[in-house]
Amino acid sequence: MKIEQFLVGEMANFTYLLIDEINNSCIIVDPSWDLDTIFEYIKKNNLQIKFIINTHSHFDHTLGNEQVVQVTGAKIMQHRNSPLHKDKILEDGDRIEFGSSIIDVIYTPGHTKDSICLIVDNEIILTGDTIFVGSCGRLDLPGGSASEMFDSIYGKLSNLDEKLIVYPGHHYGSKKTSSMRDEKQNNFVFKFRSKEEFLSFMNT
Repeated sequence: MKIEQFLVGEMANFTYLLIDEINNSCIIVDPSWDLDTIFEYIKKNNLQIKFIINTHSHFDHTLGNEQVVQVTGAKIMQHRNSPLHKDKILEDGDRIEFGSSIIDVIYTPGHTKDSICLIVDNEIILTGDTIFVGSCGRLDLPGGSASEMFDSIYGKLSNLDEKLIVYPGHHYGSKKTSSMRDEKQNNFVFKFRSKEEFLSFMNT
């Protein structure tokens, strides 16, 4: 699986293409702005978008869904809790087979009630707005929960392979990608000694 990262729009969003080079097909993750650039890449490389996966339902990660569907006929995959249209419901622990690759779905509420992360071939993780390079997603928007974010970070992400390359949902950090090892060492959200300490800080 090849991954292409596109920095799009005025909110420093990332849209991703997960590319099966054998079959010239791909999955688009979080389509929003600058779709012309992505469609140009698709055309240049003779690719077909088969699926859309949204890491959560906020508009800046889903704005391009309708256009991508109209142009490509792609099917939309989102977590069960997403209020938006979905052709396939995703649940925690689901495995998506795409070409010769496996995409594992991890349910990580906190930023929203439908947030997910995607682990591709046990090599990379797309974290959406759960964690960024050096921080985590906002908790003060509708559906946000510091308690759920703690459980997602400390109960799930902190236990993952440290070699995983982190591809976040926004370019809010010092670099566009990271690793779970670097985030566990340098991201303040992994530094709290208890849930109470985390909640006290995040709810301040």
